[in-house]
Order: sequence, then C-alpha cells, then structure tokens
Amino acid sequence: MCPTFSPSVLMIDLIPATPHLIAIKSILEAANIDVVLETRLDPRDDDQWLAELNSLYNPSLIIHSLDRRMLAHDTLSSSYPASIVPDIPIIVAAQNADAAEIRTQLELGVADFITPPFTSANILPRVWRLLRHNAASAETNVRLQEKLAVQRLGLVGESPCFLEEIRKLRLLARCDITVMIGGETGTGKELIARAVHYLSSRSDGPFVPIDCGAIPPELTESELFGHERGAFTGAVARNLGLVSAADQGTLFLDEVDALNLSVQAKILRFLQEMEYRPLGSNKIKKADVRVISATNRNLKEQVRNNEFREDLYYRLNVVQLKLPGLRDRSNDVILLARHFAHKYAARFHRPLREFSRGALQKLLLYQWPGNIRELENVVEGAVALCDGPVIRVGDLLLPEEQSAKQLSFREAKAQMVSKFEREYLVRLVRACGGNVSEAARTAGKNRRALWALIRKHELDVRELRDGVSERLTAKPSVRAPLRASTSARSS
Repeated sequence: MCPTFSPSVLMIDLIPATPHLIAIKSILEAANIDVVLETRLDPRDDDQWLAELNSLYNPSLIIHSLDRRMLAHDTLSSSYPASIVPDIPIIVAAQNADAAEIRTQLELGVADFITPPFTSANILPRVWRLLRHNAASAETNVRLQEKLAVQRLGLVGESPCFLEEIRKLRLLARCDITVMIGGETGTGKELIARAVHYLSSRSDGPFVPIDCGAIPPELTESELFGHERGAFTGAVARNLGLVSAADQGTLFLDEVDALNLSVQAKILRFLQEMEYRPLGSNKIKKADVRVISATNRNLKEQVRNNEFREDLYYRLNVVQLKLPGLRDRSNDVILLARHFAHKYAARFHRPLREFSRGALQKLLLYQWPGNIRELENVVEGAVALCDGPVIRVGDLLLPEEQSAKQLSFREAKAQMVSKFEREYLVRLVRACGGNVSEAARTAGKNRRALWALIRKHELDVRELRDGVSERLTAKPSVRAPLRASTSARSS
C-alpha cells in the first residue's frame, strides 16, 4: 500500500550512476515517490557536498550507493552521511558487501542496508517503513513545538469553544495571512497573537504590539510610520516608527477600532503595497511585516456607521479568531486559577498554595465580566494575601455585589433562558427584516405569542428592522410595549 504523504528520496553516488542505482530509482518512481539522483566523481569534501544536497532538496530519505572498494575505504567512515544529516534516515545500497562491512555501516548510523536482488518486494517495504517513521517524527516535533509555544504563553484551557480556536493557530502560522482576533476585554487576544507569531517562520523576528486606543489620534501616524526631524512642532529627532521596528516580524494592532479614518487609509495602503512614507520624508520605504489586529467591538457596526473603512475591514479580517468569554469557559476557571497560582507563587517566592473547596466554589459561581485578566488579578492578590497552607474564600477579593449573592439553580436557569430568548428574538426579527408575521412562522410560534415575548424583552422592532444598532439595549419600559401593542392592533 502506498503511503498517504508526499515523500522524496535523494539518491547519491560517488561514481557515475550504476545500473543497480538506476533500477532502484525506477522502482521508487513507479511507486509515486519523488526521486533525485546526484553523482560525484571526486570523493574529497564529501561532507560539504552532502550538506549542500540536504539543504537544497530537504529529502525524506537518502539512499547511498557504495561499492565494495568504497566500503573498505578508511576515509569514508570518518565523514559518513549519518553524521552530517543525522535527522534523515539513510539506506546503503551495495552489490558486494560481507557481514562485517554491513555491521560497520550500521554502527556508523545507517538505518538499513539493501543488497541484490534489487526488486520491489525487497526495497519498497524498507523505504516505506523509514518514510513513515520520519514523517511521524517530524509531525511529533511540530506538535511538541506547538505545545511548548502555547505553554510558554500561558494558553491554558480544555473547553471545546476555546480549543476550537486554538487548533487554528498552527494552520494560521504557516502563512502570512492577516488575522483579526475578536473577543471581550481580558480574553487574551494579545497572547493569541503572540502564539501565531512564535509558531510561524517569523518567530526569530520582532513582535511589536501597539495599543491603538492609547495613542493620541494626532500622534498615531507618527508612531506607526515614523517622522523626520522637524516634520512637525516638537519633532526634535528622527523617529523610525513601529512599522520599521516590526520589519521581518509581526505587527499587532490592538484596539484597531480606535484608529481614525485618515490613519486607516494609510494602513490600508501599507497592507496593499508593504510601502509607507514617514512624515516629513519624500522617500518611500518598504517593510516585510505580518499584521495581526484585535478588537473587542463590532467592526461591522462601525463600518455601517462610517466609523471604520469597509475596505480596511475586509483587508484585516481575512481570517478571524473569536475568543470566548470566561463565563463561556466554566470548565477552564479552575485550570486557569491553578495556573496563575503557580505563576505568582514562583514570582513572589511563596510556597505553592492549593484552593479550598469554598474558594473553588466562589471562583466557579462568579461571572467574570473582566474575563481571564480579572481572574489573574484576583489570584495574584490571593497568593499575596494567603497566610496559610490553602487559599480560602476570604483571600479572593471579588466585588461584593456579585460574589455575595449565589443564585439558586432555578434563578440561574431563569437568567439563562431570558438571555437566550432576548438574543434569539433579536437575531430572528432582524433576519426577517422586522416582519413579525414572518418571524413567527420561522420560529413556529403563534404571532400573538411572539408579540408577547417582544413586549416582555422591551425590543424596538422598528430599530431592529432599520438596522440602527445590533446591541441588545432595552428601550424605556413604556415606549416599547406601546409600539408593540399598537402594531398588534393594526394587524
């Protein structure tokens, strides 16, 4: 059976291609294996030649053809391919070799030895075994590097909604596609951006984060693209800019929604051409930069309100990652809490603390509006305040109005049902263009019952129909029901 991957084999010979080497090449090519044949007349500098071939072809397997004279050559043993390309399995193909010579080659690091007759039954099982093993090892190394990178950044979690996004990181890291990361404040958007960077081929380059919301609008262009001395009042020295600092690396635009329209136009041009011009300069500069952006707002709504350029939105949002809030990752609260407890115990040189049962319950019942950042801050404070062997309820400083009241099952269920009803109604009515009759048919409900739900949640059908806002904001308790009841009577 043929392997499912795409292997390549490098065949090398220190003499002009012999008939048996040509026969092996034909057998491999008939099995849909890519083969490159290289020969060399002069055996001097053999190690450099082999290293160059390995760099040029990056083969999955090397087949080295040797005759008896070369097997007995003393200088060959000192520079054998296995010591030059240790990560690639090597098969020696020889017509004349005794048991002692075969043993010597195996001790030098050869993976296998083939001798005549050179047939498919003799060669292909050996080749496929080594190719599969090498492919599995390469995949294991990739997985290990991915795991180490993720652990290094503290991306901890087992919730399906979180893992679904994390699984995309390695795929996104393979190419320089622009990525937009969405999610509420404190969900770890910068950590995800760093993970994409460190898993990519740009990992040796710089990672330059920019908080677009923290830069005054009049200075944003200068901070990004730099300026020449005297370009504006106060420009007493030349500034290369953060785009230049990120050359050969990754530029992370956090809170990209805060950029003003003039800067958005310049970023769009930079993304299209990878060219920019510093303020006060007449020279065009280039930078090889991967751009990752992040936002906690609804950029589509900003586009509709002419607050964000539509062309820039689509240019940045080629692929989107959406990070769930911590309240949607309840399975990860304890994992993250223990992770942060380890982190700050080491940082503060304190003994490692475990959480009491009451403390764990308090962590699980809290809604975490500040998401992971809030949890980290709470655990950091608990590690600093804890004066016993375990972190107790009193060590967790949470807002009293939220932590003091623990909802019963019935109350929590009622809250979740109410939230679902409201969100479902908004999506349903907007999808039906504000036509309540069509919405009722779509939902499989009586029209009067649907109007009752609309009045219950104080939704403005006209606002949803016109698409003025997608936010789930309640209207005054008198106006919305009156509109709904009026519409009901008129129908």
